[in-house]
Formats: sequence, C-alpha cells, structure tokens
Amino acid sequence: MEELTNREEEIMQIFWDIKKGFVKDIIAKLSGNPPYNTISSIVRILEKKGFLKYKQYGNTYEYSPKISKTRYRKHIFKNVLSGYFDNSYKNIVSYMVKENKLDKKDIEEMMKIIEKSKER
Repeated sequence: MEELTNREEEIMQIFWDIKKGFVKDIIAKLSGNPPYNTISSIVRILEKKGFLKYKQYGNTYEYSPKISKTRYRKHIFKNVLSGYFDNSYKNIVSYMVKENKLDKKDIEEMMKIIEKSKER
C-alpha cells in the first residue's frame, strides 16, 4: 500500500467521515475554496492508487473509500514503528512519555488495557 501525500490524506479523511460523495462534497469540506480541477485530479489519483472506488452516473462520479481508515492507520503505524522506533513499542511509549504526550492517567489506562489483555 502506498503512503499518501498530506493533501491526499486530508481528502481521504473527508471520505472516511462522509462515507461517499462527489468532488463538490469534498470541496465544500475544505478550507480556502480550492479549484475543482485540483481536487478532482487528487480524487482520481486516490482512485488509481486503490484508495477510492466509484459509481458512475452519466458524466458524474460518486466516490467512496475502498481502503478503510483502520487499515491505513495500521499501515502507517507499522511504518512509523519500524522506521523511527526500531519496531519497539517500548521505544514509542518512552518517546511519548519524554515528549510529555502521555500523562500519569494515560499510563494508568494503558496498564489496565495490558492487564485485561493478559487475562485473555
């Protein structure tokens, strides 16, 4: 699976939220009033990359996600974990603690999740 550019990911986030829509629906959700042709081109790229599927109604296309947000998130997380944290969950949690991204309450909740998983 290919990684998405920032703009492609922004558009996919909208599709994941609205489930299906036309290019005009995406433009309505974006700030800055981007040109129709630009967004249409990005949507077609996402379809060619296998992220979107479509239904044709005459000259109009209604797009919907072909790849789920969960599936893409797993792919991205796996790449971040291997590329930046040596495939170590300990390293990623340690980084988050050092960067003050996790507080004591977050860590306690994570410990509860770990304990529950051990019970299974």
